[in-house]
Amino acid sequence: MTVTAAGAIGLAALEARLKQDLAWLELPSKSWVPRRVVDGQDVVDVVIVGAGMAGLVTSGLLKRLGVENHLLLDRAPAGREGPWVTFARMRTLRSPKELTGPAMGLPALTFRAFYEAQYGEAAWKALDRAPRPMWMDYLIWYRKVLDLPVRNEVSVEHIHARPDDLLALDIREDGRTRQLLARHVVLATGRDGLGGPYVPPITDHIDKRFWAHSAEAIDFARLRGKRVAVVGAGASAMDNAATALEAGAARLDLFIRRPDIPRINKFTGIGSQGVVHGFAGLPDDWKWRFLDHTLKAQTPPPRPSVLRISAHKQARFHLASPITDLAVENDHLVVTTPKGRYATDFIIFGTGFKVDLGLRPELSEFAPHIRLWSDRFATPEGMANPELESSPDLGDSFEFLEKVPGACPALSRLHCFNYPATLSHGKLSGDIPAISEGADRLARGLVRRLFVEDRERHFENLKAFATPEILGDEWTDADATQPAE
Repeated sequence: MTVTAAGAIGLAALEARLKQDLAWLELPSKSWVPRRVVDGQDVVDVVIVGAGMAGLVTSGLLKRLGVENHLLLDRAPAGREGPWVTFARMRTLRSPKELTGPAMGLPALTFRAFYEAQYGEAAWKALDRAPRPMWMDYLIWYRKVLDLPVRNEVSVEHIHARPDDLLALDIREDGRTRQLLARHVVLATGRDGLGGPYVPPITDHIDKRFWAHSAEAIDFARLRGKRVAVVGAGASAMDNAATALEAGAARLDLFIRRPDIPRINKFTGIGSQGVVHGFAGLPDDWKWRFLDHTLKAQTPPPRPSVLRISAHKQARFHLASPITDLAVENDHLVVTTPKGRYATDFIIFGTGFKVDLGLRPELSEFAPHIRLWSDRFATPEGMANPELESSPDLGDSFEFLEKVPGACPALSRLHCFNYPATLSHGKLSGDIPAISEGADRLARGLVRRLFVEDRERHFENLKAFATPEILGDEWTDADATQPAE
């Protein structure tokens, strides 16, 4: 092993160590799920829609548990999955660098191992947080070193239920549409996985050339010398405001509805393995109580993100300034708040995402049957919360449940491993801290389902198994060798 002066062993050496660790643990497990062919077509045991972080770690754990026949499909080109090099605009990740994220309990698979192998321990100690583009580099390496079955530039157009307990996926690839058959489908589709970006109704009659959501592609170079407004107090709003300023915006107005910027990260503050593994066991009213309090407190933006803005003299923070009106005047916008009217050339909404199944054409067949929390849980008095009310009500393996039992049994084969799963399972499906634990829960649930569904085949294999471990020549029957008295 060649060690550089900086103490970096190189990725090749790290990969050799990971290979050895997996061999010592006898991983991945042998493939055990019986293959199926239906109508001359191979059936995929699990199709994962989305090859970002959540999809990759789910794939890694399925492979570890011997579910070899699975696929990840992502509409993005290779290396552009997820938000990291598309609409994420922070300089570094918000999570502490020490979090093990998707490493599945393997030290050699952590971001720290990836970083130290290239730059050494001293550089790691000096690092504040993971640079955002480098996190994408890490996920690309993660996919490569685990040899995960990702197919890029494939979009899932529709998912259909079949009468034979399979799901059919209409996929578009290389300009052609064809169908895949799957036993289970996992939606690892991120923050907007069950809907899309949320923008307030005041945008309804405003030409799109004047505004964008923070999750969209934005040509920031076009904003040089312009007056830019940003709405929101979260990390995304701050990062977009800073990016506009760094691109040369002449003026930046940040409009914040609250009288103060949130300062305390509630859920992270009580983070523990108890929360990770215990949240799903809470009674429904306690799940609601925890998340309602957290959402209403809001998550503060990272301090460096706020400082990126305040470093610019042309930036203005407007607190207690909800937008009450937005209008086009001549060639610009006028933003009205309780504190005044402001001219701006372009406005960016850092206003998060919403669950709206009508925005997901691939789920149109299932949407009327998907049970939301509001369908069966009475909102506690004083805790009205539209985000929670629209959350999907999920089973133990992140599977959707039916509004009317028996109306759409195929829903149990469709699993929601994205951010809206939080109310049912806790913060296991959308952020770095506990993504491995969430994927482990999901993968083990899928393994259980697959084995139970194939019980007849496994029982036939049990009866047919006839490889002896004892050959009969290991002992002598004493009675057979003694002369009769």
